[in-house]
Amino acid sequence: MAYRRAVVPAVVGSLLFTLLLWWAGASAQALQLRGATGVFDIDSTNELLRWLTPWSYDPLIAPQPQEWEGGDPAMGAIDPYDRLYGTAMQIRYVAVFVFFLAGALLLLRRIPPAEGRRTPAALSALWAWGPVAGTLAVTVSAPWLIASAGHGSYRVLPELASVIASSGPVTVFAGLPTAVLTVLVARVTAKGADPLPLRTVPPRAGRLAAGVGTAVVALSLVVLSYESVAARIQTSFGGAGLLSEPGDLLRQWLLLGGWAGPSTTTLGDWLLYRIPEVLTLAVVWWGLRLLPTLLTRITVPATAAGAVCATVLGLMASQVLHMAIDDTGAVWGPVHLFSRLGSGVPAALTFGTAAGIAAFLTLRWTGGATAEPAVPGAVPTRVK
Repeated sequence: MAYRRAVVPAVVGSLLFTLLLWWAGASAQALQLRGATGVFDIDSTNELLRWLTPWSYDPLIAPQPQEWEGGDPAMGAIDPYDRLYGTAMQIRYVAVFVFFLAGALLLLRRIPPAEGRRTPAALSALWAWGPVAGTLAVTVSAPWLIASAGHGSYRVLPELASVIASSGPVTVFAGLPTAVLTVLVARVTAKGADPLPLRTVPPRAGRLAAGVGTAVVALSLVVLSYESVAARIQTSFGGAGLLSEPGDLLRQWLLLGGWAGPSTTTLGDWLLYRIPEVLTLAVVWWGLRLLPTLLTRITVPATAAGAVCATVLGLMASQVLHMAIDDTGAVWGPVHLFSRLGSGVPAALTFGTAAGIAAFLTLRWTGGATAEPAVPGAVPTRVK
């Protein structure tokens, strides 16, 4: 899809995604009203407030007044921190618009939802890109948000990790209608364009590239996320100073999950809780296997973006399966079931990008990256 055809649906989707997040943030104040706990129970109210707070334009917790040189500690001490918070949210909303726009343009150009299998693939990729754009936006705006709390020089890296992990399930829920509308608009703007046939990739090259990319993701999900390894990553850095505690930050960007051996539970229960990890890797492998055939042109940015979306989709599938396995909803309320959604996206961005680059290099090495698209009207090679 040409840029002139992709820019309209990308802009429409970015605007809708930003407006949905703004609307969700504006609704956070309603949860602090006196009758909110009458509609939801207290646990559900607190959980919803945790979801919406990162996108609330007004600070729900005011910083403590502090005296500074030339200022009045009683009258105007909070004002500079309020301004910093407003600046942080302005940066956050501009960043989420820009990041979603950039990703949507790339995905719509390389996976145009005009016909066939590309339509559900583009829909899934755009949905997965929503949490990625939200994570990148909160990461960019994190320094201003930390400074607005009045203690920006204390434990910077752990606070940065906490802010990055706060985008939450809101971006997942906002990303679905955004992806649907973006695809619908893209199908309208694609009318009259020449059909783009699916690419034929040698089955051996496609399977090998998918296996290499999945192995990169498995490095985080299976090796680094093991309890003892994860603990070593988080606690091995000492020293002093502002940047002396990178453990929490590394955990956010390196660990896709967390698991331990069956020492405290039966083997059957342990195997049951490992099924979501297997599902994640299966979704990643299948996504990377289909990706070369769906792309109009196999490039490093397109393959990396597709691999990131496949990894996020695999995480969301595993998180949905965890909802069916866990029974915490009866204890903490139904809202708590969805609290896991959207977690692990920073690590998915790290290892999804690495998996995409590894898959591209494997395709280049095996000759799959130079395969020509199928002849229009011909039946594409069946994915094996």
